[in-house]
Amino acid sequence: MRNILIIGATSAIAAATARRFAAAGARFYLVGRHADRLAAIARDLEIRSGQPVAFERLDLDLLDPHPALLERAEQALGGIDIALIAHGVLPDQNTCQQSVAATLAAIQTNALSVISLATLLANRFEQRGRGVLIAIGSVAGDRGRQSNYVYGAAKGMVALFLQGLRNRLSGKGIQVITIKPGFVDTPMTAAFDQKGLLWAKPDAIAAGIVTAVERGRDEVYLPWFWRWIMLIILHIPEWLFKRLKL
Repeated sequence: MRNILIIGATSAIAAATARRFAAAGARFYLVGRHADRLAAIARDLEIRSGQPVAFERLDLDLLDPHPALLERAEQALGGIDIALIAHGVLPDQNTCQQSVAATLAAIQTNALSVISLATLLANRFEQRGRGVLIAIGSVAGDRGRQSNYVYGAAKGMVALFLQGLRNRLSGKGIQVITIKPGFVDTPMTAAFDQKGLLWAKPDAIAAGIVTAVERGRDEVYLPWFWRWIMLIILHIPEWLFKRLKL
């Protein structure tokens, strides 16, 4: 039985992932911004897992609450085996272009708070000599594009940080997994045209996350074909890339 902390537990991907782990009887500590949705997810997981589920509402834009949050989670679970960091926002690129405050707020939520949590969790896992740390990144972090470069910059920062963290903790019994989804049909992307072969459902991403844990993966593109799409995008020469409306 695994003890799992999920931060950003009301996101569609996080909730789908929790349901898959619940089928194996996992125990959860859920954290998110929306109390009613947290309570509903907790009830569902209790039915699926047969285990009590603890949860709390918390805004994760600030750095200060994180140490206390992890203490509460560890006390409730009796230790954390897996931590999934899944919170984030999709900022409006045009608003960010006109506002330094909006840009910094997006980076705070999508990058700095993730890095803060990952640092604290990694240190705790290192002291115990085991643990799995998972963070939801994005293919948007692989190359800056005019349509979402503020969001992409934040996700790119997280990916690079986790790469270094994974290198540091290699051989210490700790797994650090970067999940890079492409287009996913979630409430966060409701304003997009979600038709086409490139779009995935949250449960498909959740299945990939569980597989990544079981197989000891490091950096995972989901669905799998995004690895090859981004490889092509990364190799487009800059002089040509500037002319593309991506």
